[in-house]
Amino acid sequence: MEEVVMGTEGVRRLEPLKVASTAMDGITVITVAGEIDQYNAGPLVEALDPGAFGGRPRVVLDMRRVSFMDSSGVNVFLFAHRDFGRAGGWLRLAGVCGSVLRILQLGGLDNVLDCRASLREALSP
Repeated sequence: MEEVVMGTEGVRRLEPLKVASTAMDGITVITVAGEIDQYNAGPLVEALDPGAFGGRPRVVLDMRRVSFMDSSGVNVFLFAHRDFGRAGGWLRLAGVCGSVLRILQLGGLDNVLDCRASLREALSP
């Protein structure tokens, strides 16, 4: 179902956020595509639920296909980073670019969150 949001710049049609998960060598790779904002962050929140991971969660978010992110996405990442760290695991972001990277840089979060240039780099020890 397509959602419509009225904003100051007019009508904006939202596409659902696409989230897919796979496992590679004991690391969960979550591929995210679309826009992460307050209206559609739900699937990402569910995918990063610490209860869904056994033991020490090791998770890479493949962000190459994320075109936009607001503070809702930042909050999701920060909570996951905190929760995974408490469980003895980690969260890495891979392929963050464009305006999404700029949002993280402006808040200094690229120094808090483990951001890697590529998926290959994020999967390396």
